[in-house]
Amino acid sequence: MKNVLYFCLLFLMPVFLQSSVYPPDYENTRGPKLTFKSEVIDYGIIEKDANPLRKFSFKNTGDEPLLITNAKGSCGCTVPVYPTQAIAPGESSEIEVRYDTKRVGVFKKTITVSSNIGESVILTIMGEVR
Repeated sequence: MKNVLYFCLLFLMPVFLQSSVYPPDYENTRGPKLTFKSEVIDYGIIEKDANPLRKFSFKNTGDEPLLITNAKGSCGCTVPVYPTQAIAPGESSEIEVRYDTKRVGVFKKTITVSSNIGESVILTIMGEVR
């Protein structure tokens, strides 16, 4: 019985020691971080040819500069304009989106935002044009 207990301790000791030797994974907490105030904008019901401009506000909540490399609408009726300069840590900016309000009917479109954080963010606009 003592041999089994000794063997178990000997086997598990490196596992416990390894967890205390290596620091926590800081890779996920360091670098730029793109935080949107909202990832969905509902236009509601709008009139044909109404002002199509809406803005997605965001902040770099990370600790390194954020660079938006692309913002692409799911179709030609959705036109995003994004900042091309780096956003410093703690700073805010906006992505402007225009939907073609000459198209009557219900719509739901997406904007894919690429940046130096690695993963894309999907923004959504929706509403109805009458």
